[in-house]
Amino acid sequence: MLLAVAIGAIGLLHRDIADDLYRWIRRLNLDTQTPFLQTLPSKIESLTPDKLTLVSIGTFVYSGLFFTEGIGLFLQKRWAEYFTVVITASFVPFEIYELVAKEFSAMKLVLLLANAAILIYLVWRLRRERKEQ
Repeated sequence: MLLAVAIGAIGLLHRDIADDLYRWIRRLNLDTQTPFLQTLPSKIESLTPDKLTLVSIGTFVYSGLFFTEGIGLFLQKRWAEYFTVVITASFVPFEIYELVAKEFSAMKLVLLLANAAILIYLVWRLRRERKEQ
């Protein structure tokens, strides 16, 4: 899915994104009075080619990391388990930034706590397996 987002972001470069968005809203016959669709055009219009390029690069990198992680876990490689911990931990700073610097919400806090719990479990499991060996 991340690979599709990366390719899609490249496809949006040098296009009128707002015009494309309005066309899709009309095609899908969506209710334009919903709060989400009311704020979406202004957010879409703020996307510059530089931001789209960064989104594309970031999603390409993450898709490569997730692909490598998935193959390693499928092949039951020990390094893939450590890789999973690193990738899971890499989301924590973004979640903290969203929670503190942007806008606090209970849902963001729940997601941060869930990710932290998963990270603690993964580290605990790796340490336990290491002691057993």
